[in-house]
Amino acid sequence: MKQFYNKGASIWLVLLSIVVVFGLLFAMLLPAINRLPTLDEEVGAKWSQVLNQYQRRADLVPNLVEIVKGYAKQEKDVLVQVVEARSKVAQMQLPKDVLTNPDAFKAFQDNQGALSSALARLMVVVERYPDLKSNQNFLALQSQLEGTENRIAVARRDYIETVKTYNINIRTIPGRWVAAIFYPEMTVKQNFAAPESVQQAPKIKF
Repeated sequence: MKQFYNKGASIWLVLLSIVVVFGLLFAMLLPAINRLPTLDEEVGAKWSQVLNQYQRRADLVPNLVEIVKGYAKQEKDVLVQVVEARSKVAQMQLPKDVLTNPDAFKAFQDNQGALSSALARLMVVVERYPDLKSNQNFLALQSQLEGTENRIAVARRDYIETVKTYNINIRTIPGRWVAAIFYPEMTVKQNFAAPESVQQAPKIKF
């Protein structure tokens, strides 16, 4: 009887030890369990800001093109490049998984980069037209565009830093374990990798 009691007590001690170990392990992982979805939400919020600022720029382009066209009709090639680049940006349908889809993210990045380059070329052309540079409507649009480019740079920077933190957490322990167990749908997010010349806002000061 005593032997049976000792055996039963030993089993309960083992079970209690297992519960304690798992309890401690869960307590250690709890910050990471909460951190990953928090970072995921932050990435989504920063991405929304990037999209908002790019959309703001795209909305300014048609009026900008019309004003320049009135003063520099002969600059047809440059104007066409801007219109076509803006059209690609406007027509692109982003899939829901764009942040984890390398091809879709690259296409988005390439289209926005093409519009940045086209606008930069347009601003170089404007230098040849003093009357255009002094037009009040153009100056107002130029100021809005410059401000938007700065906001794009800030939004991109914030997104890049947030994704970097998220990716580090999901690739390293204990975040890697937490993702595998609790959030298998969470994967590494795509980040901007454009050359520095593309990431910088076009110089449009006069």
